[in-house]
Amino acid sequence: MAKQQQTGAQQQETSAKKVAKKRVVRVEAIGQAHINATFNNIIISLTNNAGQVISWASAGKMGFRGSKKNTPYAAQLAALDCAKVAHDAGLRKVKVFLKGPGAGRESAVRTLSSSGIEVTEIIDITPVPHNGCRPPKKRRV
Repeated sequence: MAKQQQTGAQQQETSAKKVAKKRVVRVEAIGQAHINATFNNIIISLTNNAGQVISWASAGKMGFRGSKKNTPYAAQLAALDCAKVAHDAGLRKVKVFLKGPGAGRESAVRTLSSSGIEVTEIIDITPVPHNGCRPPKKRRV
């Protein structure tokens, strides 16, 4: 009898865990676009001014695999998908923050501006080392 009660309580807990409350993000007309363009992928996040993500997309999410993820075309499709969701939510103007040396940086910004979201500023926040870490030793083949 006690075992049956425990399993019933466990079932209630698991059903309570499965029902997750969706996070409500406050969407204003002005926000930020964070574009992280690495050598392997490009990730685009559109946020409000508090930093809460309204919509996001990446080249991998759009179905590109391998070296095709780091192409301007993949960045263009990811930016278009991300901008469409955010525009429907009410985002109209963004300040763009670019990070990384990837290939699709400019095409992502161009696609954002052509999709109905006005780009007010473009800021490059690519981290630059000031001779901090010691490089790995040379390979001996």
